[in-house]
Amino acid sequence: AAAEPEEQSLPSEEPQHEKSQTEVPASNASPSRAVLGELRVTSITPSSVQLQWSVPEGSFDSFMLQYRDVQGQPQALPIDGRSDSVTVPGLSPSQRYRFHLYGLRGRKKIDHVSTEAVTAAADPEELPLPSDKPQHKKPQTDSPASEAPLVRAELGELKVSSVTPSSVQLQWSVPEGSFDSFLLQYRDVQGQPQTLPIDGRSRSVTVPGLSPSQRYRFHLYGLRGRKKIDHVSTEAVTEEPEEMPLPSEEQKHEKIQTETPPSAAPVLRAVLGELRVSSVKPNSVQLQWSAPEGSFDSFLLQYRDAQGQPQALPINGESHSVTVP
Repeated sequence: AAAEPEEQSLPSEEPQHEKSQTEVPASNASPSRAVLGELRVTSITPSSVQLQWSVPEGSFDSFMLQYRDVQGQPQALPIDGRSDSVTVPGLSPSQRYRFHLYGLRGRKKIDHVSTEAVTAAADPEELPLPSDKPQHKKPQTDSPASEAPLVRAELGELKVSSVTPSSVQLQWSVPEGSFDSFLLQYRDVQGQPQTLPIDGRSRSVTVPGLSPSQRYRFHLYGLRGRKKIDHVSTEAVTEEPEEMPLPSEEQKHEKIQTETPPSAAPVLRAVLGELRVSSVKPNSVQLQWSAPEGSFDSFLLQYRDAQGQPQALPINGESHSVTVP
């Protein structure tokens, strides 16, 4: 896995759609031929880039997006084989990035395409909403009364549905009309503005990479095109760091004490299968598990980062895999 990053630096003069050498043997390549279409930039913010691609021929098991951060460190983002777009978060404003998308069969790179994007300039003056501003005040973009009634769209209350030491899950509704997309803005612990673009069909988002025991103020904007139609705000305080480590001698499958009352246990019994590593990259790990008996409302993945800080990642109860970036 450690050797993976250097495959990233493709020469800048490389053609957008050059076939990798894995396709050279024409005799057996044709039956399983798979081709990547153009890699396009569909959306840019100061801290993220959204990319889109097509697969005009064949199919891939998965994709891998590679790029270098502002420190020049290689980053790799594994992507599901059914996806045709990805949002790359955590970028820096006004920076040029070169992205390389690989189409994979198993662990073999079949084809790749590349593109460049420059992130938008920081827009800090847009971020801070005065703390005394009403939660649901309409911004001035609604002022033209002539066109407003036809395209009226309204955001419901922005609620905090889940908090961990390193993440906050937010939820909202759209009681009237609809939005093309949403934009979540907040400041990190260094006071730097962060922007998270969200699909217009979404009604919840998990904001990862936060710091424990910190107060954050989140601003959610409803957009039509690039125009901000409405916004709502809320605050949340992340939890204190938990004592995470399970004793190393603890059994992988040991039952927790909540199952002790025998009267209720048989009805509510739920069992986790083995936790397996399904994919490893220099900066991410993909994990997989099963629930052979019963069901869970949700899962929580906990680990310590390289600095020894506890991290917690909330996961939907229907999921059986997660990529830890």
